[in-house]
Amino acid sequence: MPARSTRREARSRILAAFAAQLDRMIPEDEGISLKGATFADFEDQAEALARAALPVVLEERSALEPNARVETPGRCPHCGSDGVYLEKQETPSEVRSVYGPVVLPRQHARCRSCGGSFSPSGS
Repeated sequence: MPARSTRREARSRILAAFAAQLDRMIPEDEGISLKGATFADFEDQAEALARAALPVVLEERSALEPNARVETPGRCPHCGSDGVYLEKQETPSEVRSVYGPVVLPRQHARCRSCGGSFSPSGS
C-alpha cells in the first residue's frame, strides 16, 4: 500500500507552512515593526503559528503512512462480496485534532453486487 507523498515533499510543505507563519510573526525585514507589546501578545502569536503549522505536520505525517492509500478495496462490508472496485475520486475529510482541523483525503469503493459504497481507507 503506497504512501501519499514522499518524505522530501512532506518536509518541504511543512517547512513552507512554518516559514510563512514565522515571517508573519517575526518578519525578516528589519524595517517592519514587530507586533505586540506584552508577553500575552507573544503567546497569542505563537499560538496562531501553531494553529496554522501543526495541522500541516499532521496531514503530511498521515500521508507518509504505508496504509495512507489502499490499492485494493477488499470485501464489501454490506454484503461480503469481493466484487468491489475503487472509485477514482477522493474527497477531503476533516478530522478535528487538538491543533485544529486536519484535512485528510478519503478513498471510496463501490460494490458491484449490492451497489453499496464505503471507504476502504486504512489511515
